[in-house]
Amino acid sequence: MNILQINSSTKPAESATRELVDATIARIAGADATIVDRDLIEGLPLLDGPVTANLATPADERSPESAPALAISDQLIAELKAADAIVIGAPIYNFGVPGALKAWADLVARAGQTFRYSETGPEGLLDNRPVYIVVAAGGVPVGSPMDFATPWLTTFLGFLGLTDVTIISAEGLAVDPEAGMQAARDQVASLSVAA
Repeated sequence: MNILQINSSTKPAESATRELVDATIARIAGADATIVDRDLIEGLPLLDGPVTANLATPADERSPESAPALAISDQLIAELKAADAIVIGAPIYNFGVPGALKAWADLVARAGQTFRYSETGPEGLLDNRPVYIVVAAGGVPVGSPMDFATPWLTTFLGFLGLTDVTIISAEGLAVDPEAGMQAARDQVASLSVAA
């Protein structure tokens, strides 16, 4: 089993999502699992004019300005395609996802590779597989009208063809952190154990 682990918390330590991502992987990974660790705190390029203009350009024909960012995009897409399961740590920052997670999404959404346009609208090109979104929120209730993170992320993943999504939420961490974390740990404990 190949698991893609994506962390987007800006905190390398004492991060609720990082702790819960590790717990989720420990629960779902079999003894022979390979973990690909994509830590977005290390930074990703943002879409700009040259990158956008070269999204569909073959690697050997890309402009010098776009080539480095698109090489990273190619790598991120390869990681996504190779994964049998995906675990995403997505803390809610100011009602939405961290900027690094949005940058990741912008780099993996490539027409002809992860989605295509058809007569009936966009169609995801990724084979469906389990995705676990680990959400942490200080005061925004997950699933409430103030939560723009989980609806956006599930919509985005569905756009790519990934609809088997499980949300694990640790909420209210600014009010009662232990209760919020325990609720999330209970959700992790209820996941199916890897064979």
